[in-house]
Amino acid sequence: MNYWLLKTEGDVYPIEQLEKDGKGPWSGVRNFKARNYMRDDMRVGDLCLFYHASTKVTGVYGIAKVASAPYPDETQFDKKSDYYEPRATEENPIWMLVDVAFVKKFDHPVTVPEMKKESSLRGMVLWTAPRLSIQPVLEKHYKHIAEMAGKKKGLF
Repeated sequence: MNYWLLKTEGDVYPIEQLEKDGKGPWSGVRNFKARNYMRDDMRVGDLCLFYHASTKVTGVYGIAKVASAPYPDETQFDKKSDYYEPRATEENPIWMLVDVAFVKKFDHPVTVPEMKKESSLRGMVLWTAPRLSIQPVLEKHYKHIAEMAGKKKGLF
């Protein structure tokens, strides 16, 4: 199993919306490294830290999981979409996505300042590539953040 951090704008697609939807496409990613993670490395069942960026309180708000194999992001073909990609064709899509499913909303988010105080989280990609919207997470970092959220050890 792999572990990931998925960044979203908290006012665009918060954890509460994923909880309501149950499952949905992780669309609109327009970074090749993030796309490659979805296309090449993410597997159904992988667990994801659901991170709210660009909000008053940035941090991890809950857990999601990868719910599909990768497939073409339909927004790249829609000329009315903010994510339209004129170079993409149905035969040769450029952008891929995976579906993600809701697992758990934390009672309280694990904030960036809280995570930065934890010496055991120093090696996270979040600190070295903070703008990357999809990031791999080591199992030990994933578990530590879940524990920080008040979850029982081994629950996830």
